[in-house]
Amino acid sequence: MSETPTTVPTMGRRERKKAATRQALADAALELFLEHGYDQVSIRDVAEAADVSTTTLFKHFPSKEALVFDLDADQEAALVAAVRERAPGTSVPQALRDQLLGALFFSAEGSEQLATFHQLVRGTPALTEYHRRMWMRHQHAVAAAIAESAGAPADDPRCAALAHFALEARTLAESSPDPRATLDAAFDLLERGWDVVRPG
Repeated sequence: MSETPTTVPTMGRRERKKAATRQALADAALELFLEHGYDQVSIRDVAEAADVSTTTLFKHFPSKEALVFDLDADQEAALVAAVRERAPGTSVPQALRDQLLGALFFSAEGSEQLATFHQLVRGTPALTEYHRRMWMRHQHAVAAAIAESAGAPADDPRCAALAHFALEARTLAESSPDPRATLDAAFDLLERGWDVVRPG
C-alpha cells in the first residue's frame, strides 16, 4: 500500500452504466412488487419497466428474489465493522445489538415505504426464506471478526455460535409483535454467555 496521498478513484463510464442499470432494475422491481404484489410480477415485467432485456437482468441479479435485496455486501460490512470498531468497554454482543437495533429496525422508523417493504417480505414465503438464507450467510464473516477481537482461533466454535445466534436474533425479532423487546431479550442471554468467552 502506497503511503503517498491519493484521490479516491472514480468509476469509469462502463462501471457507472452497470451501476445505473442495476439500480434501475432494483428500483423498478421494488415499485412493481409493492404496487402489484411479488407473485403477480414476472421477471419480464421488471426488465420491461427498466427498459432492458431479461438477459441483462440476469447478469445483475441471479434470481427474482435477489431483486428485492440489493444491500447484502453493505450489511455484512456494517456487521463486521460493528465488531471491529466498537468503542472501548463495549462488548461484542452489545455492539451487535446496537447495530441491529439502529441499522436494521429503527434508523428509518416512520418510513411508510420501509413498512410496506417489510410487509411484502413477511407476506411472501419465498422472500421470507430467501431473506433468511441471505442474512445467515454473514455468519462466517461475523464469526471471524469476533474471533479476531477475542484473540481466539478463527474456528473457535464459541465465536461461531455467538455470530449464529446474534444473526438469528434478528429473524426472531422480525416475527415478534415487539421486535425491540425480543431482540433485547435475546441479546441479554447472549451477553451473559459471552462473559464465559471473552478474556478476563
